[in-house]
This record gives sequence, structure tokens and C-alpha cells, in this order.
Amino acid sequence: MKEDLNFLHMDLDAFFASVEELENPKLKGHPMVVGGRSDRGIITTANYEARKYGLHSAMPIFMAKQLCPNVIIVPTRHNLYREKSDEVFKIINDYSTKIEQMSIDEACIDISHIDADPVKLAKHIQKNVYQKTGLTLSIGISYNKSLAKLASDWNKPNGVFVIRKNMVPKILEDLPIERIAGIGQKTKEKLNAFGVYKVSELLELSFSFLKKNFGKQGEVIYNRIRGIDNRVVETTRIRKSLGIERTFSKDVDKASELVKLLKNFAEELSKDLKKRNILGHTITLKIKFNNFETITRSMTLENPTNEFKEIYLKAYYLLRTVDIKRPIRLLGLTSSNLVDDNIIQLSLWNLDEFNSNNKRK
Repeated sequence: MKEDLNFLHMDLDAFFASVEELENPKLKGHPMVVGGRSDRGIITTANYEARKYGLHSAMPIFMAKQLCPNVIIVPTRHNLYREKSDEVFKIINDYSTKIEQMSIDEACIDISHIDADPVKLAKHIQKNVYQKTGLTLSIGISYNKSLAKLASDWNKPNGVFVIRKNMVPKILEDLPIERIAGIGQKTKEKLNAFGVYKVSELLELSFSFLKKNFGKQGEVIYNRIRGIDNRVVETTRIRKSLGIERTFSKDVDKASELVKLLKNFAEELSKDLKKRNILGHTITLKIKFNNFETITRSMTLENPTNEFKEIYLKAYYLLRTVDIKRPIRLLGLTSSNLVDDNIIQLSLWNLDEFNSNNKRK
């Protein structure tokens, strides 16, 4: 009897850092972070030894060095992480056809059609993934998506945790409000201004109050802290954009160097788009100057593309529209309004067939 525990949320533990430890076992047991090597970069992932010192993702490298002078900093290798992620999801796909991949290291799985004990199933998945990839993952089990996600973070690393209907809302009361899905930084700050810091305090707010002050999001929050979430697993989740963004260890002040970097970005972006079989309608250039002023320039194409030459030429044109008065500390290049290349090719094939048939008539 599964008690309607039909949602399983998996989250790979300290994913980027764990992959780096697999590649270099000497890193194990030492505080290590993945991120920019320069003091101006930020942490992408911290391993569990580094977290003991208070290091965490999005923390500036200079601050990490202050908290943990002996921290090991490893540069990011996105292509490697994608390969390991693909290995994991290939294994997960053997268990269910109803999988919503939320990020490179996270997914929600509908197990309502599987006649098995959810906890035993979760442990079997963990064992299988570890044996085949060397990676651990934490799994949350519950009767809806938001609670399953919350549960996956409850017993890390390599843990399994179940949130049942009779545990809600009691189990949530002592949690800080930001642990609830849908409460981001701005919402947290606004709730803090009302004197609300814990879920127990949030539960005291009326539906009308949350609706008035937070709109539709207030309604979502009111329901989720009471265990209500009717969302289903979306197996056709569409990525909105794909891009590259880097903060330089030293400001770039030469046009020739900037153009060279932009060309490298365009080449990397093109390869990534082709690997995923997707095309982009919109090219966006992002520049942050050394005074932290940020500007973006975008161009929407009539026909979507993933070709290096076209991406580079459009990016170069956008760069020429920017008045570069200061050295640049960050450069970004993004493709958005994405479409499936397979669908485009199918449409073209149908059109060719249509034209061919007309010529024969």
C-alpha cells in the first residue's frame, strides 16, 4: 500500500563536486569547491567537507578563501557534467516513462503506475546509480511534487525521506519559509517585513491576506504549506534558453581580445545547441563593465539556428552596437526562444514532399 506516495524527487548530491572527485579521488576528504579560480568568481558547487566551513553555491571565491584558507578550487567542466548527467538519466529512464527533468542533477518521477514499495524502489535506484556511475543521490517521496522535492533535501547525502499526509503541516512548522517551493528571495524579504520567518508563522496568515499581498503566488503558498499541490509531472518540459556566461579573472579592455572571446563563446554555444538538437530564434549578448553596469543586446532571427557562423556574426553585430567605454568584467552569450530541431526538420521534409507531389501532378 503506497498511501498515494506517487511522487519521487531525486537530487544528485553535490553533483559537480562529486564528479570532480570521481575524476580525481585525491580530492576526497578535503574541502573543495567547483567554480571560478579568480577571487572575482563564485562557487558553483561545494563538496560536503567545504560546507562544514559555511561554503555554499553562489558565494564569492574571495569569501570562501577567508572562511576556509585551504579550500581547493576546481574550474567548472560543463561538458563532463552533462555526460555524467546523461548516464544517470539513462538509468532513471529504465524505471519510469513519466520523468520531469528539472535541471542537470534533479528530476521528479511519477511512480503511480509502479507496483512496488516506494522506499524499496528509491533505495534500488540509489544502489543502481551508484554501482553504474559512482554517484550518490538523495530521494524524497511524497503524495505531491513540492513535498517530494522538500523531502529530497531532508536527509542528504544519499538519503531517502518520506513525507506522508498525516505528517503535514506539523513537519513543516519549524522550517524557515524559504524552504517552501515558490518562496524566493524577494518573497522571503517581503514576508520577513511582516514578521514572518518560519512556516508556523506563515500558517497564521489568512488566505485573503496572502492573496492581497502576493497575488496568485500567495494562493500557491497558502496551499503548499498545507500540503496541497495538484501539479503533475511534465514529461515535455521545454528549456527556455541556453547560454554561456563568464566573469574574467582580469578585466578585458582590448577589442581584439573581446572579439576572440565572443567567437569562442559562439562556437561553444553552437556545439551545445547541436548536441541537444535544438535551435534558437533569439541571440542575446550580455556585458558587465568593471563598474558593475550591465547591458544586454538582443536580435530575433526569422529562422532559428544553431550554426556557429550565424551565431557569431549576429553576436559580433550586437557587440558593435555597444559603446565600450570601460573594461569588461563579464561576457555572456545566450540563445533563447528554443525549438526542437527534429520538429523543424520534419516540417521541412513534409514541405519538400508536398512540393514534389505537386510537381508530379
